[in-house]
Amino acid sequence: MTTKSQRESEQEVRSWGFSQVFTWTDSPNYYYSPHSHQNLTTHLILKGEMIVLFPDDEEPLKRSFGVGERVDIEAGRRHEVWTGREGCVYVIGE
Repeated sequence: MTTKSQRESEQEVRSWGFSQVFTWTDSPNYYYSPHSHQNLTTHLILKGEMIVLFPDDEEPLKRSFGVGERVDIEAGRRHEVWTGREGCVYVIGE
């Protein structure tokens, strides 16, 4: 499998229809408390691991996403996020 560059990954996220696209890096074991966004957001994992929980779900479950996976978060949906032991680098589309 060929690894895409950051630029290629950002172009891919733009091709999904997102106008604001940037790459973000979180340190190891970083935590974002429950929050939501006004619009749909997407995250394309380039390095490391992102763990997401939707606390308002009937049966909340943590789900782990790794390199090459896409995570879509619907507008207004509360979620909390952790990064793995190596942190996480990902392209965000808004």
